[in-house]
Amino acid sequence: MPDGRPDGFAEHFLMPPSWAALEELRIAASPRPREPLPLPVWLNPDHGARLLALPFDLAWATTWEAEANDWIAPLVGLPELPFIAWQRPRPVPRGRGCWKTPEIVAWAAGRPFAWVDDEIARADQDWVRRNHPAPALLLPVDASTGLTAADLATLSAWAESLT
Repeated sequence: MPDGRPDGFAEHFLMPPSWAALEELRIAASPRPREPLPLPVWLNPDHGARLLALPFDLAWATTWEAEANDWIAPLVGLPELPFIAWQRPRPVPRGRGCWKTPEIVAWAAGRPFAWVDDEIARADQDWVRRNHPAPALLLPVDASTGLTAADLATLSAWAESLT
């Protein structure tokens, strides 16, 4: 696509309350007044059905927290899902890992889990291997392409390998 969006993705301009609050802080700190800018988000409306077809219990592991149910789920066809409520303030990652990793592992509570994110690094893979007793699939996704058919196939194959 000319604007860089992968096929099947639509651009949405969203203003969830948490983003609006950040925008108000940015505006207050700026020497030039401006209107709050919505957050541009690329979403594929087919992803909800594809994710629901996987043999997983789905949950949000996003900074959107509960807002993902209000703002993202309806646009991709997902029902309301559980979400991880992150610590405040957010922990500072040790080494090169993502700040979410320890909390996702704690949330999984020893169960197998798959985590899809554009912030996953090798350090996260290593940390999970050392600190989580059950199988885990950490699937890094390129933010410029989003979740792909190959990613969904990887998730499906991994789930099948657990049975």
